[in-house]
Amino acid sequence: MENNSTSRRKFLTAGILAGVATGCSSKNPFDNYAGDDVKPTGETVKLLAVDGTIIEMDKAFLKPVPDLPVVSNDEARRGMPGKKFVMVIDLSRCKNLKKCQSACNHAHQVHPGQNWIKVLEMQDGGHTAPYWEPTTCMHCDEPPCVKVCPVDATFKRQDGIVLIDSDRCIGCRFCMAACPYSTRVFNWEEPVPTIETKAGNPEHHVDVLAGQPYSCETSLPQKKGTVGKCDFCPDMTRKGELPHCVSACPNGVFMFGDENEDSVSNGAETFRFSDLIKDKAGYRLMEDLGTKPRVYYLPPVNRSFPFESGLENQSAEDKKMNSK
Repeated sequence: MENNSTSRRKFLTAGILAGVATGCSSKNPFDNYAGDDVKPTGETVKLLAVDGTIIEMDKAFLKPVPDLPVVSNDEARRGMPGKKFVMVIDLSRCKNLKKCQSACNHAHQVHPGQNWIKVLEMQDGGHTAPYWEPTTCMHCDEPPCVKVCPVDATFKRQDGIVLIDSDRCIGCRFCMAACPYSTRVFNWEEPVPTIETKAGNPEHHVDVLAGQPYSCETSLPQKKGTVGKCDFCPDMTRKGELPHCVSACPNGVFMFGDENEDSVSNGAETFRFSDLIKDKAGYRLMEDLGTKPRVYYLPPVNRSFPFESGLENQSAEDKKMNSK
């Protein structure tokens, strides 16, 4: 017993001396982490050490921790209780400005050359007038994409939104083949980061998502080798705000809301959803398939703009696709 006590005392003494030696050393113990660019600020913060003691450390040497997701992954997969989100697209208001497309692409880091929202040139018959049709994910109540996913990466929430969990996605693209609306895209390359210029220093560029944890509510950061699509911006709706496409459109083409509340809005106007669909002869694409989309269309009657006014916004790729 005496030998054990002696050994313990020697161990503690050696530990204390090592701590004193480190404290008396002229070398900053944090230099290896801090690097040459980090200089002490003089502002200290009190921290609780692993042994229960209170220590003070300069703020410059604190390792930054990325922001945590607003909601847990389980909450993101369940959705918002009591909600049933729905979108209405008024074809009579669309001028092919593609503000919805650019806002969506920027918010979700969609790779150049790909779009989650496609604005298509449509014509119902040889003697009918053409019109512009924005097309998004339909967030079907009977989504074929969910049924074919082998890893539960694509899922339907209780609030009506269909999302993709890129942490689970294996890139098999079964969902792309199953979607009758062709609204999904495959991330063949690494996403282009959203860059922010630091105020007062135009040469200092920061990736605003660097180090951020992935969230299926924001669909960010995008991941190479996975599938992406319109997500109805659930991170915005959770804050009580409209999706990016709705707020970006200057003509009020998109209306978004809660079917349970029987209300949709484009930001400037608010409508009773049931009356709007009934009075304006609203319809859903390919209803005969039984997918039950949550995106409704209002026919292009009494149009706000002539079709020709949107031709100038057609890209070469759009013209190629419409010619098929």
